[in-house]
Amino acid sequence: MRRMMTPLHLRFVAGLAAASCVILPACSSSDETAASVQPTATAAAPTAETTASEVTDTTDTTDTTDTTEVTDTTDTTDTTVTTDVDLLNSYTLEDDEFGTMVTVTVGDGTRTIVTNALPDHVTGEFPNAGNPNTISAQDLTWTFPTEPVFTGSATFARTPGVAVNGVKFEPATAESVTCASGEGYAVEALQDTYDLGLDFNNAHVQPTGEYHYHGISQLMAAAYESDDDLVLVGFAADGYLMYYSKAGAYEPGYELSTMPRTGTECVGSSAIGSADVEIDGTMPDGTYASDWVFSDGEGDLDSCNGTTIDGEYAYIVTDTYPFVSRCLNGDTSASGGGEAAGTGGAAPAGGGAPDLSEAASALGITEDELLAALGGPPPDLEAAAEILGITVDELTALLPARP
Repeated sequence: MRRMMTPLHLRFVAGLAAASCVILPACSSSDETAASVQPTATAAAPTAETTASEVTDTTDTTDTTDTTEVTDTTDTTDTTVTTDVDLLNSYTLEDDEFGTMVTVTVGDGTRTIVTNALPDHVTGEFPNAGNPNTISAQDLTWTFPTEPVFTGSATFARTPGVAVNGVKFEPATAESVTCASGEGYAVEALQDTYDLGLDFNNAHVQPTGEYHYHGISQLMAAAYESDDDLVLVGFAADGYLMYYSKAGAYEPGYELSTMPRTGTECVGSSAIGSADVEIDGTMPDGTYASDWVFSDGEGDLDSCNGTTIDGEYAYIVTDTYPFVSRCLNGDTSASGGGEAAGTGGAAPAGGGAPDLSEAASALGITEDELLAALGGPPPDLEAAAEILGITVDELTALLPARP
């Protein structure tokens, strides 16, 4: 198990404007999505003590007239500040304990996240019995809009957003059960039937080495919480913000179906043993995504786990299904990322879903399995090819052409 959490080291690199936000608590966000919801996060480990964070500041450190508590050091370029950090501005996280390196740059209508995807908190042990993969540093860049446009289209999103610490949210899995009678069942990550090797952060590791969240990490949420109930925990790919309610104030609109499952001669995918699975006549219990149904008359959130808070649309990460949004209600056409830094996405994120039936048939898998392997938006072709056991060129040849 990795060592316990140490204070975050926050280095603001957006120049004078960003540095002033550290020293002056009244500094406002440049992100118009903030509106009257003003999420801030205390840069500290989730302990009972207030922890000072190390900030590299480019301003004149001889000016200590500000009321914010400042501890001077002999090195005038390094100032230790105890303060609340506005995560809506540009910022950089560097954690020597866990190797976390994240740079978020806000400007010109976009939020660009460059991350090595290493979490800034303790994790479970990997590999483990349910997950054979080892956590490793990535080289990823995500670009999301900061002026989101609501469409209400509820577009499927394999990766609906990225946490404030640079670790992606990816609630669905690549595992499934397929039946000779034609039915397919996507296996949920947070269930009790199959061991997918998730740790206490509701996270595990992909074959590429990328650690990712399937639900809320209480350690991550605690590290960025304030006195408010809502904790800003991430940025959605359509530009809206992602929150977690400490009090569980928002109830999802999903409930278990009361209809028995159907399907004969059903077999699980390789990661869950490739064994025969009894499906026909069994009752939904949350093992599969289709066990859950959405009802407009239930809960406080829409089908994408979103709602309007103080006039601004936002997504809520919840402790119950769907845990993290499975779809997005904003325009994602300007979003991109998940590729190695410096490269573009493999396909545009917006628009209708491509027809993957022929590609899935050629690979001998279901469309759901192919979608799960591709990830996105946009899809990660290198990771998908590794999961599917083929080359990137072979996968590209099977996929429909870009519009």
